[in-house]
Formats: sequence, C-alpha cells, structure tokens
Amino acid sequence: MWRCGRRAEDGRVTEIVPGPQLSPLEFLVLLSALALVVARWLPPAARPPVTVAAGVLCVLSAGWLGVVGVRWQVWPVLAGAVLVLPFAVVPLVRGRAGRPVRRARWWVALPGSVACAGLLAAGPVAAWAFPVPDFPVPTGRFAVGTRVVQWTDPDRPETATPDPADRRTVVVQLWYPAQEAPAGARRAQYLGRTGSEARTVSAALARYAGLPGFLLDGVPAARSRAVPDAPVASDGGRFPVVLFSPGLGGVRTQNTAWAEELASHGYLVAALDHPYDSAAVVLADGRTVDTLVASTGDDATDEARAVATAGVRAADLGFVLTRLDGLDRGEDDDPLAGRLDTGRAAVTGHSLGGAAALWAARQDHRFAAVVDLDGYPRDPDPRPFPQPVLALTQDIGPATDPRYLPRLTGVLALGTATDYRLTVPGAAHLTFTDAPLYLPPVPSLVGSLGRTGGPRLTAAATLAFLDATLRHAPGDLPATLASYGELTVHRPTP
Repeated sequence: MWRCGRRAEDGRVTEIVPGPQLSPLEFLVLLSALALVVARWLPPAARPPVTVAAGVLCVLSAGWLGVVGVRWQVWPVLAGAVLVLPFAVVPLVRGRAGRPVRRARWWVALPGSVACAGLLAAGPVAAWAFPVPDFPVPTGRFAVGTRVVQWTDPDRPETATPDPADRRTVVVQLWYPAQEAPAGARRAQYLGRTGSEARTVSAALARYAGLPGFLLDGVPAARSRAVPDAPVASDGGRFPVVLFSPGLGGVRTQNTAWAEELASHGYLVAALDHPYDSAAVVLADGRTVDTLVASTGDDATDEARAVATAGVRAADLGFVLTRLDGLDRGEDDDPLAGRLDTGRAAVTGHSLGGAAALWAARQDHRFAAVVDLDGYPRDPDPRPFPQPVLALTQDIGPATDPRYLPRLTGVLALGTATDYRLTVPGAAHLTFTDAPLYLPPVPSLVGSLGRTGGPRLTAAATLAFLDATLRHAPGDLPATLASYGELTVHRPTP
C-alpha cells in the first residue's frame, strides 16, 4: 500500500506518493500515456479499446493537472503524451471513418516508441531525484510544536548596514515538546511560516547554491512533523535548551528533522536566521533580507570574511540564550515561561555555524556543551574552554583538506573536558542537514546513508551526547558514539 503525504500550494492540494514521488493524478497521466505507447504493439483486436480508454484518461487527467498545477518534473511526461497521442489516435479515427489505415513499419515505429518511453520515464526519475521532502517521524515520547520569534539586540549595532541607528535583529524558530495535536492538525510549513515565505527562501537557497530555482520547487511545498503554536507539553519538567546556527548561507530550518527529533525527546531547540548571512530572512514586517555573502575569489579575503561572520554569529547565539532566559522568567508572558532550563544549554551548528558554536562556547560559559556538525573552527584566538564538545565530521583527510583535521584537533585539545570527534562513514558535508531528504542521492553531495539515514544518525549521536552531558544520563557514551562511526576521544591534559 502506498502511503500519501500532503503537498499544498496556494490552497491547491495534491497527494504525493513517497515511492514514485508522483501524485495519483500525475501517475494517471503517466500510466495512460504509457498505455498509448504500448497500444501500438498490441494485437490488432486489442488496439482500439486500449487506445480509446488510454486516450480519454490521458486527456482528462492532463487537463485536470493543468488546473491544479503542473510540477516541472511532470513536463517530460506531458511531452511524451503529446508526442504519442496523435500517432495512437489518428489511425483509429481513420479506421472508424472507413479510410485506409497505413501503419509505419515496426522498425520505423520502434525509435519513436523508445523516445516516448524515455520521456515518460524521465518524469518519475526527476521526481525521485528532486522530491517533496517526507520528514521522518520523531521517535521521542513528545509531540512537537513550533513557532517563530524575532528579537532585536538594543546593545549591538547592525554592522552590515550603514545606518548607525540600526540594531542587530535575529529571527529564531523554536521547536519544543508539545501536547498531542488533534487528528488532522495542520503540520508546519517547511522553510517558512507561510507558503510565500517558503518559496522566497527556497528561491534564495537555489540562487546561493547556483541552481535553477525550479529544481527545488517541491521543497517549499513540504510539511514537517511539528504543529505550529501547539500547546506546550504539560509534563516533562523543564526542558534543556539547544541553540543552533546554520551553515554559511544556510537558514534556520535547514536541520528541521534533527530539531524535531531533539524536541520529541524533551529539548527546546532554538535555530537562528542570521540576517545578511543566511540566504534570505523574512522579517516580521514582511521585508526580505538577502545574503551579502559572496565569494571574492581571494582566499585571504574570504577567510577574513568568514572569521568576521562567525564572530557575529557567536554574539547572536549568546544574545538568543539571554532572551530565552528572559522568556523562561516570564518577561514576555510566554507559554514556555518556567519550562526552560537555560542552566542546561548547548550551543550547536553546522559548517560555519559549528565554528560559531565553538566560538560562542569560548566566550560564554553559560553554554554547558557544544555540538559541531562538520564545521571548521574560525576563532582567531582559540583558548581553553570547559565545555565538552562533540564534533561530527565526514571522512576527510590531508588529501581533501590538509588544514581541517589539524585545526579541529588543535581546538579540541584545548578543552578542559572530554571531547569527542566522530567520523561518519559515507557522510558528505550536507549529510548532517535536511538536504538528503530532497536533493539527488549523489554520494559526493549528500553522502551514501540514504534519504533519512543522515538526519537520523546526526540526531541520534547528538541526543546521546546531550543526554550524557546535560542530563547526566547513565551509560557508556564512547561506546554509543562509536556505534555510529570512527570515534576519537580527546581527554583533557592534566
């Protein structure tokens, strides 16, 4: 049995089947067009009924698809249908009119049939390569709620703009343990609070990656597993806090599957959009702040910019922890007041966000643990820090990046707590994000762990580490982490 997930755009809803990643309507167009191709090769007595049934079904389903919206992945299917339809129907019409029917010889018809079949096959292949993300179901005992807040730091000027009165503003998405939602409750839009915001962010991510925007048109149609503004769970005590900074040009939602998994196990996750750095940030007043980050081609200049950006992000993370502490104390009359344990806070990030997390931990000892997801340290003044660190990396060595491991190892060696570096076999840089859910499964791009393998492993390793360091859960943490890859333990020097 096929399991259907929802895809919604502007009120138009179709059902996306995770297997072939086609809606039933799209599948009908494909099936009917394929039947028209096959009809040419059936016995003469079977051709007319198959052609009539397939032709009517093809025209009706394609017409209705034009009403509800056509995805780019389906255009090859429609092209194949347009190509085969006259060749299948015209001989039938001529025969019914009593006119002589001349069919092409089989060696003439075969290339055309193969070409049509190729076009029809291209549709499902494209839909499989660039699917609508189907988010894994969180495994924890809590349902997950989410909402977005926007905070401005009155003490920090916005250095990316010339206005001296401009103050640093961040947009933060919260995922938290929630009460079980009623059946049929609408799940959260991926990439944004609304469909419009999601499409804006998706287009910006495509531009930043140098991809045509249409390739990612299924991503903003996705729904995650959280429910917007769901009531906070009535049990579970106070929730440890996990802050997250995305990769360079990344956005707050880029690790949604990871965040929902942590929230389902009783954590409050706060992921940041960093304006002028994230690909696009839609502010509460509707303005869109696009990234100012772009490669100059000069390594020294780009390195200096990365260091400056990581420093701004580190300050953003400390500011958000302060705001969460105030939220817990009831400053904003918030439903989460009294439920956040900011004394048990972890700072995490991916890529440049991981570098910012390490930097923030060195500056702000309110953070009790650090998770670095494949991030090269950028702190220009690394010094000893007391927090335990978990660094997840792809299998990288001197041949691919001669600076990475020596730099990361040197930083971990400064720690005065036990630190862990976990090398994940089959991982790529984007394995530790949601990207495997919607990008082509090319190992060099998203790794070789499958659509959900990377996000699940990343969340499982993170949970094991946070449970041990923030909740002091019993167990053998090194043995647990070693089950996910090659583990190196950095113990503090006496």
